[in-house]
Amino acid sequence: MSQGPRKAAMGFIFITVFIDILGIGIIIPVLPELIKQFAGGDTALAGRYVGVISASYALMQFVFAPILGALSDRFGRRSVLLISLFGLGIDYIIQGLAPSLTWLFVGRVVAGIMGSSITTANAYIADVSDAETRARNYGLLGVAFGLGFIFGPAIGGLLGGVHLRLPFFVAAGLALVNWLYGLLILPESLPPEKRSPFTLRKANPISSVLGLRRYPLVAGLAVAFVFLGMAQRGLENVWVLYMGFRHGWDEMTNGLALAFVGVSAAVVQGTLVRPFIKRFGEQRTIIIGLSIGVFNYLAYALATEGWMIFVIVVVGALGGVAGPAIQGLVAGAVSPSEQGSVQGSLTSLNSLTSVFAPLIFSTALFGYFSSPDAVIQLPGAPFFFGAMLILVALVWLTRLFGRMPSSPASAPTTADDTTT
Repeated sequence: MSQGPRKAAMGFIFITVFIDILGIGIIIPVLPELIKQFAGGDTALAGRYVGVISASYALMQFVFAPILGALSDRFGRRSVLLISLFGLGIDYIIQGLAPSLTWLFVGRVVAGIMGSSITTANAYIADVSDAETRARNYGLLGVAFGLGFIFGPAIGGLLGGVHLRLPFFVAAGLALVNWLYGLLILPESLPPEKRSPFTLRKANPISSVLGLRRYPLVAGLAVAFVFLGMAQRGLENVWVLYMGFRHGWDEMTNGLALAFVGVSAAVVQGTLVRPFIKRFGEQRTIIIGLSIGVFNYLAYALATEGWMIFVIVVVGALGGVAGPAIQGLVAGAVSPSEQGSVQGSLTSLNSLTSVFAPLIFSTALFGYFSSPDAVIQLPGAPFFFGAMLILVALVWLTRLFGRMPSSPASAPTTADDTTT
């Protein structure tokens, strides 16, 4: 693929991921309220339904991410991406028209399946990137995530104020416009000679995860990936509860703070990832990023004033350089014919953490340590636990990298030996 089509393809992938995350963000403010309507206004019952539906969404991503990844290895990235986008658009319409809680549940299950297209997007980036551009391209993917989470909830809140179901139809329109855009301009990134057969082993989430052992470096990174994913999903689930309890933040303050998190992440992912990796190499960039992450979670737990959170967000955003560096190492260690299935396995692991993190961070740790019955009042316990998880990942990867020599993609480079 020549340079021009590659740039167009990266633009499409950026927009695809942005719209995927934007669609998720748009319905965040209205989905609980819609469920509450179906539950007859019973807040407690609605809370239980929200938990079940959220876990089901994550479970579907766990199951179907490797399936979509394996299908993209067999039939190419373009067709799988386009089918996922079209299916997601139609599914948002189904959710917007859902006449009952059962229909809404089915809609969210299908959304979890189609939302697994992030697997194929990751594989596409690996196809069109080389050692020089991998980190930058995965950094752009991080920017798309950050921007989606900045604008999605804000747009969803405004649209939900007009009509509770309107955000679903706007999300559907965005997905279908993106599908049409891709249908017209997206080139295929995986040539036929580099494709591999579809097998049940590659499509099975358990066997596909176990299959990572074929790549020792990727398998080691996957272990750390689980600890990091659990910490991140836990932070996302407990943030609003903790900030309201500890600092008295209301919905507007939390919304502004989360938008600030997204902006900070987007700036780091878009401008600092490549310079970090050029200066330190992928392996040391990961170690630096995780070290900042440990500090970040400890600081959240220990902050005594609300204004401190914004300072912590700025410093902690620097830890975001680790994610693209990890993705770069994975892409550099895997053959083109296996990119889809490997990315699917990692997406499955990430989705699995989304099933358990709310139960551990919100229900168990925050629920107990913020209650009057707790042996000690420690509402920051979830963040201490998150810091411990990242520290385990940090120690694990330090030992892993010590046993494995740096690959060319992860070795530090200088301006003199780097081409642009």
